[in-house]
Amino acid sequence: MNHCIPFTKMHGLGNNYIYLDMITNTYTLPPYPQFAQRLADQSRGIGSDGMILLLPSETADIQMRIFNKDGSEAKNCGNGLRCVAKYAFDNQLVSAARFTIETLGGLVEAEVIVDENEVSEVTVDMGEPRLLRGQIPMQGNPTEQAIQAPIQLKGTDYQVTAVSMGNPHAIFFVEDIQETPIHTLGPLLADGHELFPEGANVGFVESINEQSFAYRVWERGSGITQACGTGACAAAVAAIVTERGSKDVPITIHLAGGDLTIVWESKTNHILMTGPAVTICTGTFYL
Repeated sequence: MNHCIPFTKMHGLGNNYIYLDMITNTYTLPPYPQFAQRLADQSRGIGSDGMILLLPSETADIQMRIFNKDGSEAKNCGNGLRCVAKYAFDNQLVSAARFTIETLGGLVEAEVIVDENEVSEVTVDMGEPRLLRGQIPMQGNPTEQAIQAPIQLKGTDYQVTAVSMGNPHAIFFVEDIQETPIHTLGPLLADGHELFPEGANVGFVESINEQSFAYRVWERGSGITQACGTGACAAAVAAIVTERGSKDVPITIHLAGGDLTIVWESKTNHILMTGPAVTICTGTFYL
């Protein structure tokens, strides 16, 4: 086993991961879940929201695997997808501006926006949102949707809208996002609740107008993060299905780390997400 592991740390709106290029490099890593925990530890590792591996793919131009800071593997990550796209193009792992990325949640298409020979923004076709309980998964009739479904948390009644963007999201619309007890409510669904057998990313959304929404998230496996790309997509979908927004109209989702633009296209039924991807640093990690 090699003892020096080159890494790149990147972020999408503050949602930061350690990226390991296993296409260019052929080193052998320790078991992924434990290694992700070690890298993400800010006291004994590098510090991050988790680890993302870039791997060869038999079905796409490139493959990514996502491990949260607690070692659990995620099916999809919108901010991670943008960073993978930037890394792949900037490091000549792909040659075209539009290419495909394999995730556990399915294949997605990315298109990079290049400014002075470097990727500044990325548009990712996140595919079709999944709204049926069986697709999310969520307890109940698998062929029904959960839109503004009643749920009680800590003795208080709420309404939840469930969306899968390759990973499960529970979306709550709130009057004042700054007053919402995210630290209290988030773990109740993310870490296990009878309604969500696999847990869920828990998003809280405040409507500003039909094209603008504030969003905060408790991510399954990571806790509160600066941004969640799939969550921003789920928030926009939830806004549209609850008649707070409209299809084919760009919706700005304001996250703690910055803004993402989301469009739900009628003609394809796909979600397009556009936002930045930034390289923080490169280095070597010693095993």
